[in-house]
Amino acid sequence: MSLSDITARIDAACTDANRAPGDVSLIAVSKVQPDARVEAVLQSGHRIFGENRVQEAQGKWPAWLDRFNGVELHLLGPLQSNKVRPAVELFDVIHTIDRPKLARRIADIAQELGRAPRLFVQVNTGAEPQKAGVLPDGVDALVAEMRGMDLSVTGLMCIPPVEDDPAPHFDLLADLAARNGLDGLSMGMSADFETAIAHGATHVRVGSAIFGARTAA
Repeated sequence: MSLSDITARIDAACTDANRAPGDVSLIAVSKVQPDARVEAVLQSGHRIFGENRVQEAQGKWPAWLDRFNGVELHLLGPLQSNKVRPAVELFDVIHTIDRPKLARRIADIAQELGRAPRLFVQVNTGAEPQKAGVLPDGVDALVAEMRGMDLSVTGLMCIPPVEDDPAPHFDLLADLAARNGLDGLSMGMSADFETAIAHGATHVRVGSAIFGARTAA
């Protein structure tokens, strides 16, 4: 598969859902991909990319940002407090805010640097103990607290349990977002992004289907 194949599938899913293709942003998940593959996608004109680890992104993206205009970087993996400063410096959007302490640290660093990334609250829709994310009944309070810190809360993000039908999880996330006046829905990956689009996704996260199999864990 290729970037053009995924883009065509997104367009078709949008048409089926009576949505405009421009309503959905494709985040090309470039974590642990060889530089040549990522650069090929950059050369093709795509500009929205996602990384899971701050340190990995620090090692490869600054040079590309100097060469390619208009790149938008999304942090999709868990963010530790000691990585907040480089994350705020490098990323335009962070998808994994799940606790007030982390939000406060981001607010403090953003104020110091004069740079504030857009933020998604990660929701653990399946209440999986091993997975990050605020539980659904804690979303309202966390969003309100973040707004009180003058943070830019763009939307909500989820990763449904692998064994579940993702549709109910996407519906739950959409309901929580609407209740909090949020438009952004970061949901859907390689196996289920078309379902996510049907349920309102504004950002889908696709990696190996674009770049090929990962080369590292």
